[in-house]
Parts: sequence; structure tokens; C-alpha cells
Amino acid sequence: MMTKRLLAANSAAHLFVDAVCATVVVTSAAAGYYSVYYIYNTFAFSTQCLTGLLTDRFGHCRILGPVACIWVALCGFLPIQPVLGAVLIGLGNSLFHVAAGSEVLEQSEGKATPLGLFVAPGALGIFAGKAFPELRTVLCCLLILCGLWLFRENSHSGTGADIQRIKNENSKNHLIPALLLLLAVMTRAIGGAVAGSSGQTALWMSFLVVLCVFAGKCLGGILSDRFGICRLAVISIPLAALFILVSDRSFAAGAAGQFLLNLSMPVTLFLIYRCLPNAPGFSFGLAASVLWPGTLIGSFISVSGGIETVLILFCFGVSLFSIIFSERMITHEKSN
Repeated sequence: MMTKRLLAANSAAHLFVDAVCATVVVTSAAAGYYSVYYIYNTFAFSTQCLTGLLTDRFGHCRILGPVACIWVALCGFLPIQPVLGAVLIGLGNSLFHVAAGSEVLEQSEGKATPLGLFVAPGALGIFAGKAFPELRTVLCCLLILCGLWLFRENSHSGTGADIQRIKNENSKNHLIPALLLLLAVMTRAIGGAVAGSSGQTALWMSFLVVLCVFAGKCLGGILSDRFGICRLAVISIPLAALFILVSDRSFAAGAAGQFLLNLSMPVTLFLIYRCLPNAPGFSFGLAASVLWPGTLIGSFISVSGGIETVLILFCFGVSLFSIIFSERMITHEKSN
């Protein structure tokens, strides 16, 4: 079982890893290196399935998480050429996410709550890094402290991860529901990107939206454990679609839509792990690997009016169907 202090250390490290990465990308883009945004996201997200395979194969997640924190902090400290820096810090981000994420999954004892609490702080980190890039040195120092804290907590933790891995040795992998869940992640990303933002640029408005994203991810795991995954998805995803459709006319609706949409984010990750219980790093990384392509596809789709409405509803509908159908397939097969 994951202790509260170890979960707190992983969550805090997640916040500062994403914050440092955001400062590097923002600073490089301000200097004219606009391609850094795409390079960084490609290496940070799309490589997670590969780094996840490595952590599953060789293990040592307790060491790799703190090492990745120091790696990212050094990339933030050192005067590295922007394009090379985007590649290096992106890989460090990728390694941290799968190492820490797989540790949380393995010690979650069948609950989605720890995963939601782990993934949520990343939104706060990205906001902090983008809003205050001049604090890069301070954020790097805090990340190093988090890395040391995480190393200390890992060295004092029990063997929960090893026990969970043994318990999963006889578990079956569920390929079809896993593919459907990846489709849910991609279509949700496409729909969100097509909808875009409400156009509000005030700092306080951006912060409120980020708080809604943070709260959605935190509560998603808690509510799914309390009321069930299907109930949460059936209520949250259709409401999210409706609020997001009117987000260009109402800032409050857009913020509420982001809260509701992000309720299903940790749930999807958790279900993918249930499909691939012997590969926690790979299952965690798979979702991130399809998230970035989905966002890119959505950002390049230029539609409006009724076509935009139909496309958003279709994407969210596919996501809802995939989550419900996959959860029922997994539950049915386990009951047999």
C-alpha cells in the first residue's frame, strides 16, 4: 500500500517537474524557437509508451523517479541549446511520469483515488511555469528538493509494488478494451482541441480554469471509487460536452466543462492499467502517447457552426461509449 507521504512526494514532484518543463518551453518560444513546443510535447508524451516498456522490463521505478527529477532540474539550470534542451527535458519528463505513475498504480490496491491525486498537480505546475517563467531557478531548486524527498520516501517504503506485481502474474491482459480506452483518450483530446478555449486571457481566469482541471482530476478517482466508473462517466462526459459547446459565450460554462471532462481522466488511466496489470509503466505511458497526437489532430481541424457541434458531440460520445463498454468487458471477464 502506498503511504500518504510517498503519494504526497510523487504528487509534489509531478507539480514541479511540469513547472520546470513549462518554464523552459515558454522561455525558448519567447526567444524565437517556436518549434520547441512541438518538439518538447512529442518527446514528453509520445515516448512514454517506450519509457514505460523500459521501466516494466528493468524495474527500479523507485530510483528512476528521483533521478528523473534531478535530470529535469539540471536541464532547467544548464544553458543548453533550446532545441536540444527540449529533447532532453522532454525525455526527463517522460521518464518521471512512467516511473512515478507506475509506482502509484502498483500500490493503489485497486483504487483510482491515488492515481487522481498524483496526476492532478501537473495542471498547477504547467500553469505556474507558463505564468512565471522568471522563477525557473527557484522551481528547479524546489524540484531537486522534491527529488530528494521522493528518494527518501522510496527508501523507507515497504514492498507494496513487489507484492502487487506478484499478485498480477496470473492476471490476463485485455487487448480489446485497452484499444477502446486509447480511442477514448484520443477522441476526448480531439474534441477538446476542436472546442478550443473560451478566448479569455486574463491571468485570474486562466488560473480558475486550471483549478477546475486540478479539481476534476483529483475528484475523478475519488468519485469513481465511491459511485462507480460507469455512473461517473455517464453523468460527467455528456454534461462536459454541453458546457464546452457554449464555452465561447460563457466563461463559467467553459470552466465547468473542463472540471467535468477531467473527472474521467484518471478513470481512463486506471482502466487501462486494469487491462494490462502486468505492465503498469506501459499502460500509463500508452495514454500519454495517444493524447498528444489527438491534441495535434484536433488543433489542425478547422470547423465551425453545426459541423463543430456534431464533431465535438461525436468525439465525446465515442469516449463515453469506449469507457463504459471497456469497464463492462473487464468486469465481466474477471467475474468469469
